[in-house]
Amino acid sequence: MKVLVTGGSGFLGVHLRRYFDADDFSRRGGVDVLNLADVRRVEDYDAVIHLAAHLDKSPENAEESFLVNVEGTVNLLQAMLPNTVFIFASTRDVYGKFADNFAEVPETCPTDFNGQSALEWSKLIAERYVEFYAARQGFRSAIFRLSTVYAPRSEGNEPNFVGHYADMINRGEVLHLPFGGRPVRDLLHVDDLGYACRRFMDGEIRQGLYNIGGGRENALSLEELAAKMEEVSGLQAVIEKGDEAEPPVPQNYISDITKAREELGWIPQISLEEGLKTLF
Repeated sequence: MKVLVTGGSGFLGVHLRRYFDADDFSRRGGVDVLNLADVRRVEDYDAVIHLAAHLDKSPENAEESFLVNVEGTVNLLQAMLPNTVFIFASTRDVYGKFADNFAEVPETCPTDFNGQSALEWSKLIAERYVEFYAARQGFRSAIFRLSTVYAPRSEGNEPNFVGHYADMINRGEVLHLPFGGRPVRDLLHVDDLGYACRRFMDGEIRQGLYNIGGGRENALSLEELAAKMEEVSGLQAVIEKGDEAEPPVPQNYISDITKAREELGWIPQISLEEGLKTLF
């Protein structure tokens, strides 16, 4: 299967390209989802994993988020051929504050507006376009609402907070744990994201929406994450616990991955110990 990864030069994209021996479609590679001539390239592929996005949450860049994340996605969708595969990387943040109402957040968690930024809202809007064009044009589609996906460092890319923690420990610098290190997140190694993509590509489901995250077995508080990193690296962390007045939204997030397990036959394969070692 010939695979194209949009945003394939980015933090997660470089690893998915390796996983699938895929081609890159990114601004860094000289092409743009807003350029209709460039977008026609997707016609040459059996599957497209769509990671390219404007990830800025600042209010002043809202228009850019909607332009790239909605219009850019629509451009790709319109070029998809029947019986190909389109996998859209959405985010758990579409749930916003409602996620705090669940010990493990299911796909049925409300996504009504509750203060989400333009980034999350643009992703939610794009999800509906994925469903519409897949049904109209006859290609298979999956929407993955990703939790915290971590990956080893790659040239020219900034890691998310998991990679940042590893960098601080590697360099012996102070690791700041917000809100006393109490917030909980579930973590997923990037190769397990690749495995989820593979399970959908190789299956027969026409359309699906799934939470893709580490689940209960791979959930830690930030304080526990720092301790686990000390354990797997053999290094000592220099920790500073913050006393911020307001917790993050949501304060705790653990994906309910039941649907992906039942429909895709997918569960994470890489343990936290094995996965976090790859950051050191």
